[in-house]
Amino acid sequence: MLYVHATIITANNSRDIISDGAIFVQGSGIAAIGKSEALLKEHSHENVVDLEGRIIIPGLVNTHMHTAQTMLRGAADDLELVSWLCERIWPLQGNFTTEDGYAAARLSISEMLKSGTTCFLESMFADRYGFDGLCKAVEESGIRGCLGKIGTSSLRTARRWMDRRSNSRVRSHGQRYLCVRSRLGYAPRPRGRPEDRKTSLLGAVTMHEKWNGKANGRIRVWFGARTPGGVSDELYREMSAISREKGIPITMHCAKVAADRAFFASQNNHTPMSYCSSTNLLGPATVLVHMVHLDSGDIKTLAETGTHVVHCPSSNTKLASGIAKVPAMLAAGVNVSLGTDGAPCNNTCDMLQEMRLAGILHKVATGDPTAVPAETVLEMATISGAKALGLDDCIGSLEAGKKADFAVVDVRKVELQPWFSPVSAVVYTATGRDVEMVVVDGVPVVEHGKLLTMDEEQVWTEAAAKARQVVERAGLGGKVRARWPVK
Repeated sequence: MLYVHATIITANNSRDIISDGAIFVQGSGIAAIGKSEALLKEHSHENVVDLEGRIIIPGLVNTHMHTAQTMLRGAADDLELVSWLCERIWPLQGNFTTEDGYAAARLSISEMLKSGTTCFLESMFADRYGFDGLCKAVEESGIRGCLGKIGTSSLRTARRWMDRRSNSRVRSHGQRYLCVRSRLGYAPRPRGRPEDRKTSLLGAVTMHEKWNGKANGRIRVWFGARTPGGVSDELYREMSAISREKGIPITMHCAKVAADRAFFASQNNHTPMSYCSSTNLLGPATVLVHMVHLDSGDIKTLAETGTHVVHCPSSNTKLASGIAKVPAMLAAGVNVSLGTDGAPCNNTCDMLQEMRLAGILHKVATGDPTAVPAETVLEMATISGAKALGLDDCIGSLEAGKKADFAVVDVRKVELQPWFSPVSAVVYTATGRDVEMVVVDGVPVVEHGKLLTMDEEQVWTEAAAKARQVVERAGLGGKVRARWPVK
């Protein structure tokens, strides 16, 4: 297939932008990229797709996503963190079945593909959600997925679960979150049991052996580590040793809220990164998420160890977690990528909207309108994301020899005209609804804004129905409705 007459943002080492550009796709890869006139002459007998008036970008890489949570979109809005966790997210997720997990994964993947994401990193998919179903959804949809299977558990985690079940105290991030009956007014009824070492750590290894490299290499299985404060140091060290032995990368939430930093200080006066270093978590095969509450020493350690960071501006602002020191991390040489996080703390899986916020947030935070320019933001969402996942040799930029993963943005619209810099148009103006076409592994998965690999109506109707069932099972039917009177 030959795609012609587009403006192409390559994100290659030279950061070339090709006007009236063309991409020749052969099999799953990019065989040639250049000017349309030259490639039309060279490949005159190929099928041609005319993309005049569009901008082609590398497929977006979402490096922090909770696929199960998209089914909880809008169920926990405008709540502070304690209520968000104790009164909504934990009770709702505790009532998921494997069928719910599969429906949620399909919903998440559908939205990501339609908005230009071609590869994502699932943070921590619980065993009770049905990891096989997540892999099946990735395989069927055509997306590329790095799938974090919860790989750490402990007695403390089990006690936290039991505390939630009895409406008693919930301990997390080194502080006590009170979820007492007088506050909730209902009894959460989580299903299943807390995951023990066999289910979590060894279960992740089993899933890696079963699924890693499947779907023509589009599936990669990761360790999804629980947040520090609920896992023993010994278990982190065991997971890190297995990670190095078997080549299983690690992703983990870290330093998201101020209480996280207080917890680390309580552990032999550690900082976030000195603690992670003491448990052997740092290195080029580790992706740490949020990383809001860091000091200069933490940032230096990240750079020295080659540990990757995911910036989640929508989540961090909506939950008032704080603003990550992205300009300082970039200046120190830390690889920073971009993630949407879960729908309950973002409400969309749209990486284009995430890019816009990442591009404007740090300008006001630093008082510097040149901070984190559009070009840097686009790199965070493409080549830097690919680097974080260890896939920058095959995705993240548009170059001959790499996989044909790209998205086509249609800028032939009132709300997108005029434009002068294609990068600025994509980062600051476009949204996921402007994505016209998406190609993954050389295969078109979205055309004219419509999914080709899944039935959209079936996906959203099934997910909506199951979401209502989860809400009712959790006893939250009257708590997630509109706060204004509905007549």
